[in-house]
Amino acid sequence: MRQSICRWTFNPGKGGFVPADIRPKWEDLTTPGFVELVASKIKPRVPKTVELGVELHYDNEVDESNAAETVKALKRNRLSLAMVTPGAHVHWAYGGIASLDPKERAAASAFGTRTIDLAYGPLREAWNPEAPPSVVLWNGSWGYDVPGPWLANMLSNLEEEMLRLIKYEQKKGGELYIVVEPKPNEGHPKMLLPTVASALLMRRKLADKGLDVSKVGTNKEFGHSEMIGLDAAYDTAEELREGALMHVHANSQGYDGIRQGGPGMYDVDHGAAITGPNIAIARLMLAAGYDRWVGHDMQPRPYDNEEQAIDRVIRSVINWEAMVKTASELDTRRALEHLAAREVAKVEDIVGDAISTARNYAREMYQA
Repeated sequence: MRQSICRWTFNPGKGGFVPADIRPKWEDLTTPGFVELVASKIKPRVPKTVELGVELHYDNEVDESNAAETVKALKRNRLSLAMVTPGAHVHWAYGGIASLDPKERAAASAFGTRTIDLAYGPLREAWNPEAPPSVVLWNGSWGYDVPGPWLANMLSNLEEEMLRLIKYEQKKGGELYIVVEPKPNEGHPKMLLPTVASALLMRRKLADKGLDVSKVGTNKEFGHSEMIGLDAAYDTAEELREGALMHVHANSQGYDGIRQGGPGMYDVDHGAAITGPNIAIARLMLAAGYDRWVGHDMQPRPYDNEEQAIDRVIRSVINWEAMVKTASELDTRRALEHLAAREVAKVEDIVGDAISTARNYAREMYQA
């Protein structure tokens, strides 16, 4: 599977309750500089079989002024644009394209159109034609504070704007994949389309209006399912049954028995963790023939320096590669036989052994 690295991981520090300057070398890191960093510091330390791409926000990471230089860096280093997303949350916090403020809705709508234009314009040279980029619609600006009947109005606005944006993209060529990344909360108490099921329902609503949804789907982020207490493996099974899984963020919530996180927690954004559910997700994706991008939408720990932050990204890429290798070897036939005989404890042994195997594979890859 193709794996992609997110630009926003490489920040000098988050600020707020944690230091904003723990990684001072990244204070003035440009997006072309980020591409060079991926090529020089990450690419040599992951298995050669891994095809790497990058993920960017419009317009705080890539825009009309730096797109050409970013593309030159990508082509020079044989990296691809895996994903571009409208960073609407940077500009609007009152619903974005779902807003009940008509001025905000119009501005956010035009912002999405410019994202599509940039992808088909100067960024096009950085596409991998075998795996064109995803345009991720993250619900970070689709939040609300007060529940009430007006939520129906917001959902109608959202549906109308998504329909407009997707039709616009399809007229441009219909080569991009337009996907929704569900999330239950943060930075609002509640968000529209909080779950995978919500996103799948919206996709069905769009299809009912006659829209071709063959390249419209979901960006599943494991941690977003985990932080609301849902099962990311079950969510993946649903997405694949609908033919809707088109992008993945493999970062975990820390729901692994080692690191803190999990249901009821804010978005911790750990890298990909080697867990039973994540190995199951990898196997489901392999069985479905998934060959698009798996991104690492993660944050360094508040105490990481630059070297440690880079190391976490490398470990995340390697962990996913190790889980895919383990998943490809998983004896699901034997597990099904045990389940048919109600021998669930033996299935637990299979999963436990798979976790150990994946950890060993990851250790070997990392040391190599």
